[in-house]
Amino acid sequence: MSVELLAEPQPRIPVQLRDVQQAPQAELARRIRAAKAKLGGRLMILGHHYQKDEIIQFADVRGDSYGLSVKAAETKGVEYVIFCGVHFMAETADVLTEPQVEVILPDLGAGCSMADMADIDQVEACWEELDEIYGDADAEFTPVTYINSTAALKAFCGKHGGIVCTSSNAEQVLKWALERRPRVLFFPDQHLGRNTAKRMGIALDKMHVWDPRLPEGSRGGNQEAALKDAKVVLWRGWCSVHQMFTPAHVKMFRDRDPETKILVHPECQMEVVDMADYVGSTGYIIRIVREAPKGSKWAVGTELHLVNRLRQEFPDKEVRFLSSMVCMCATMYRIDLPHLCWAIENLVHGVVVNRIEVAADDRRDAILALERMLAIKIPG
Repeated sequence: MSVELLAEPQPRIPVQLRDVQQAPQAELARRIRAAKAKLGGRLMILGHHYQKDEIIQFADVRGDSYGLSVKAAETKGVEYVIFCGVHFMAETADVLTEPQVEVILPDLGAGCSMADMADIDQVEACWEELDEIYGDADAEFTPVTYINSTAALKAFCGKHGGIVCTSSNAEQVLKWALERRPRVLFFPDQHLGRNTAKRMGIALDKMHVWDPRLPEGSRGGNQEAALKDAKVVLWRGWCSVHQMFTPAHVKMFRDRDPETKILVHPECQMEVVDMADYVGSTGYIIRIVREAPKGSKWAVGTELHLVNRLRQEFPDKEVRFLSSMVCMCATMYRIDLPHLCWAIENLVHGVVVNRIEVAADDRRDAILALERMLAIKIPG
């Protein structure tokens, strides 16, 4: 006798995404405001600075990765957090918020190309090779992961005495790491690691890039003697947005108007950072423009939506995008009004869609690395 296996019934989703995707923006905005009002204090919406204005208008808090991490850690008494950002940010929020808080990412396709450049298998393989070279990687290296990484990599750092950093606190974190062990393995963004270590006075010949795409056993493309002399081992990864700014862009603005100040993010290439007048995190970039004198001129090397918002919010200054080419965070762009409306209206019906839930083991270890980061004070 045959037995027919029946699939478990799926929970009914009252509001279908296809039903909101064709609605006019004005209607979607009205529906989002109405749903948000019904949910009241049960809901908090976090919005990253790179989001479009149509999304950022609904954020209860907007910030960079560091600021939103702090807010997630401090959040008490809400039931839901809708994170208008990308996947790794929502994972971080799930780790840092109270266990009963449900974190939602409106579009699960909102990822991060940089975060995808380092996965847990690659990092563990690298650690094993470093262990063979040094005899005990845990005695020699502090692993440091940029917050733009998966929860699994944050958990790896937690287990191995490591830490998380953001562009706001990278220097303080590297100092912390090097006080504990002689060397650092920094992933996944080589540019942030290199620019920060160089600013701290670490020589370039003490930094070596590990290429995870090379076959295992190849030491990431390095000679063993070079690795043994390394102070910082940098992962071969980068941000597709900040990678596109070049020294030629800086020269173009300087030649056009020497009074224009160049302000860039430390995810930019070292050659661009070296030429810039000011270098800092997203929060730093906003503060510098906000506090700048009226009439000052700025060419800003970071994500386009943020630069455009700076231009709108500070019309008494001239704010330009550092490149002549349009470049935006394409995955962040996936969070749009239809997805936000779909997620929040289903919450009104008591249905959670696109919940981000970090596995218990990863959550336990990742929070160690994140709490170490949050305990480090940033000057100023």
